[in-house]
Amino acid sequence: MDTAVTRKRLEGMLDGLDRSITVLKGESPAPGDGQEYSFDPADAGANLSETDRTEAVLHSAQQQRGKVEAALRRMNEGTYGLCVDCGKPVPEGRLEARPDASRCVACQAKHDRLRR
Repeated sequence: MDTAVTRKRLEGMLDGLDRSITVLKGESPAPGDGQEYSFDPADAGANLSETDRTEAVLHSAQQQRGKVEAALRRMNEGTYGLCVDCGKPVPEGRLEARPDASRCVACQAKHDRLRR
């Protein structure tokens, strides 16, 4: 696997996530910023629902950003491509599909089961 290409790909992902996070933060009204919900009770639910969706997408983007940063850290430390749980190599196909993957398929499946 060409780590220079993977590094560029991860850095591109990080840039894209940073742009998305910036846009999402601009769409998410901060408390007390003067942007209050509509006084029409019929619109209040729609406003709350849209804010909830924006917050959920923002949270997801921030989590993904953390995973990409962690992958770049592992690359700098020389541990990129090794499973963080068992230490075995993560298959190249998995890293091509998910360059931020930190676990081999078996350990990721175990991790997902434990999170449920």
